[in-house]
Amino acid sequence: MNLGLKEKVIIVSGGAKGIGEGISGVLATEGAYVAIVGRNEADNQKAIDKIQAAGGQAWSFVAELSDPNECAKAVFEVVEKFGRIDGLVNNAGVNDGVGLENGTYEKFVQSLHSNLIHYYLLAHHALPYLKESKGAIVNIGSKTAETGQGGTSAYAASNGGRNALTREWAVELLQYGIRVNAVIVAECYTPLYDRWIKTLPNPEETLAKITDKIPLGKRMTTSEEIANMVAFLMSKRSSHTTGQIIYVDGGYTHLDRALL
Repeated sequence: MNLGLKEKVIIVSGGAKGIGEGISGVLATEGAYVAIVGRNEADNQKAIDKIQAAGGQAWSFVAELSDPNECAKAVFEVVEKFGRIDGLVNNAGVNDGVGLENGTYEKFVQSLHSNLIHYYLLAHHALPYLKESKGAIVNIGSKTAETGQGGTSAYAASNGGRNALTREWAVELLQYGIRVNAVIVAECYTPLYDRWIKTLPNPEETLAKITDKIPLGKRMTTSEEIANMVAFLMSKRSSHTTGQIIYVDGGYTHLDRALL
């Protein structure tokens, strides 16, 4: 499907790895100019090389997004390069295990900077340009905001904040024709997920138990499936969709466990 994203300038934070890489790749396939914002130049370039090999276009903007100044710098550099911004995908973050019992104030606040505050800052700095383009924002979130997980208070709080900001921004930005939606991930196999599963005593057995609980197909969601939804929400094909929190998870979060 032609989503009408050709030559649209779209920022993807954390766009070099995992779900972010999948999003960058699909957007580039649709003809978008993808601005990958991430902390590691080598990782960014690796993703760009893959995109270019497939016939797409992407550029690297190096920023440590837990630093507020770096957020502003990244947006400035994208505008300096392209002169506009047509879309923002807030994706970067990590489930860092800062819990209630084992956490500290310092770790909790740092996790908010790594997982939530840069969502606000990138949107804040990109807003003047999104107003000009009547662009769109998509926030990537996690089921932990709704289901909990245990031992990850800061990440769960960040994802609750992402959902709340999605609805709040959708209301605030109605007057500018800017649509804001969220795509929620449950179980998607990424390099980070792979590293986590391998820290467990019986990784293969644990992975099998998890996938067996995913109603649709008893398999993990792919990063491409997440990316396809993001591309749709970025496009005019979803022109009357805003303030929505959409779960791309094979029914994992909400379907009755009696089905399993």
